[in-house]
Amino acid sequence: MKLIVDNMSCQHCVKAITKAINDVDPKAKVTVDLAKREVNIENGTISQEAAIAAVDEAGYQFVGIAY
Repeated sequence: MKLIVDNMSCQHCVKAITKAINDVDPKAKVTVDLAKREVNIENGTISQEAAIAAVDEAGYQFVGIAY
């Protein structure tokens, strides 16, 4: 799944979002593309709702789903 997330601008943001998602699903592979504002989550069992909640709790704004 690919989430579009606002307010990401640096490697600290990447680490914070990756940690937030991995705290919910340690097996998820998280990659972040700052230029596209995309968070890609693979190989995990985290639900879309849980991923959005984790991003929100980390202090970032979920905008939508990327296809």
